[in-house]
Amino acid sequence: MAKFTCNFISYTLRRTVDITVVIPTVTIPESMGLSESRKHTPKEKFPVLYLFHGMGNNHATWTGYTNVEMYAEERQIAVVNISAENKSYVKVGGDDFFTFISEELPDFVCGMFPVSDRPENSYIAGLSMGGYGTLVHALNFPERFAAFGIFSAAVKLNPEKLITGDAAATEEKPANPRFDPESLAEGISSEGKKFPRAYMACGQKDFLYEANKAFRDKLISYGADVTWDEHPDYGHEWRFWDMEVEKFMDWLPRTDGYAKAGRRQI
Repeated sequence: MAKFTCNFISYTLRRTVDITVVIPTVTIPESMGLSESRKHTPKEKFPVLYLFHGMGNNHATWTGYTNVEMYAEERQIAVVNISAENKSYVKVGGDDFFTFISEELPDFVCGMFPVSDRPENSYIAGLSMGGYGTLVHALNFPERFAAFGIFSAAVKLNPEKLITGDAAATEEKPANPRFDPESLAEGISSEGKKFPRAYMACGQKDFLYEANKAFRDKLISYGADVTWDEHPDYGHEWRFWDMEVEKFMDWLPRTDGYAKAGRRQI
C-alpha cells in the first residue's frame, strides 16, 4: 500500500490544500515472489472511495484512527481523504468546498493517479459532518456515484452555525436548498431520477441515532435502495466507524476487474 500526502494549489480555493491518497501497491509477499504480481503498473485504473472526515478533523484522521489503509489494500480500491476544515463540504463564506470537491478534486486525483473517473467505479462516504457532506454531494450528483455511505451522519446541519460553534448546528436546515439533504432527496424522487445505492449506519447510543433512522425511512419512501446497520453498544465514536467502514467497503456494488477475485489476502 502506498500513502501519498499531497500539497497542491487549488484553483477553486486559491490556496494550497492537503489531501491523502491511498493507492494499492506491491505487498511484501509479492516482493518475495510469493504472489502473482511484482509490477507497479496496475492492470487497470483503481475504483475510488472519496472518504470524508468529521468536525475538527482533517485529511489524515481516517488513516490515523482506523485501518482503512489495510481495508483498501485488501479490496484493491483507492481512498481519497481531504481537509474540509469545519466548512461541511459546501460553500461557507469565501471558501467554496462544494465546487472544490465536485469539480476540482476528481480532476486532480484522476489526473495524477491511476484512479478511475467512471461513475460505476466511484463511491463517496463520510462520518458525522462528513456524512452530511456525503449526502450533499451524492444527492446533488446521483449520476456520478455507484453508491454512498454515511456513518453517524449529521443529516440535519446548518453549515453557517457549525462554523461558529453554535450548538443548534445539527438541528436546523441550511438556508440553501442545494445543501439540504432532505430537499435534494425529494427532488431526485420527484424528477424520477435514480438514487445511488445507500449504506447507512449509526450506533444506538449516538445523539444522531433518531435523526439517522428518520432520514433512512425518508430515503426508502422515495424509492432508494438503503442498507442499514446499527449497534446497541456504540455512540459517536471511532471504534464504531472503523467497524462500519470495513463493512461498507465489503458491501460496495463493484464491477471493476479487481473486485472479481474478492477480498485480496495480504
